[in-house]
Amino acid sequence: MTEETPGFEEKPDVPSGATPDDAEPKAASEEGAAPAGDASENAGLLAQLDQLRTALNERTSDLQRLQAEYQNYRRRVERDRVAVKEVAVANLLSELLPVLDDIGRAREHGELVGGFKSVAESLETTIAKMGLQQFGKEGEPFDPTIHEALMHSYAPDVTETTCVAILQPGYRIGERTIRPARVAVAEPQPGAQTVKTAEESTEAADGSDSADNAGNAGTKESGGPDEG
Repeated sequence: MTEETPGFEEKPDVPSGATPDDAEPKAASEEGAAPAGDASENAGLLAQLDQLRTALNERTSDLQRLQAEYQNYRRRVERDRVAVKEVAVANLLSELLPVLDDIGRAREHGELVGGFKSVAESLETTIAKMGLQQFGKEGEPFDPTIHEALMHSYAPDVTETTCVAILQPGYRIGERTIRPARVAVAEPQPGAQTVKTAEESTEAADGSDSADNAGNAGTKESGGPDEG
C-alpha cells in the first residue's frame, strides 16, 4: 500500500528568533495605529487653518488702516487745496484794493459816469462773486480787530468809542480780513459821564420830592376831621 504523506497546516511567516505568539500582538498594534495617525493629520489641518485665519485678520487690518490713511490724505489734500485757493484769491484782490478806493472816491465826487461807471460796476460785481465783502459804517462801535483808527477826537453825543468817519472801507473774504477799515473815532468827553450821572441823580431826587409832596397834598385833602 502506498504510504500517504501526512498533511500540514500553513502558518504565518514568523521572523527568525520569534515565537508564533509574537505575531498576534504585532498585528493588533498595526490595527490600533491607524486612528492615531488620523488624529495627528486632523491636528495639523486645524493648525494650518488657524494660521490662515490669523493671516487673513492681519491682512484685513492692514487694508482697513490703509483705507483710513487714504481718507485722511484726501481730506488733508482738499483742505490744503481750499486754503491755497483762498490765499491766491486774497493776494489777487489785495492788489485791486487801490483801484476800488479810486472808484469809491470817484463815486463820492460824482465822477463815476459813462463808460467808466460800467467798467467800475462790472469790476465790483466780479470781485463780489469771488467773495470780497466791504465793511465799515459811520456810527458803529470801534472794534480794534477790524478797525484801524487814524484820527481821534472827543464828542459830547457819544457814550462809547465810535467810528464817526470812514476814511477807507475795510474788506474781507469770509472770516479773513484783507484790510481793516480805516476810520476816525470819537470818545466821550472826559467828565461827561460824571456830569450825566450827577444830572440823572438830581432828576431822580427831584422826582422823588415831587412824589412826596403830591402824596402829602392828597392826605391833607382827604384825611382828618374838620375843625369846628
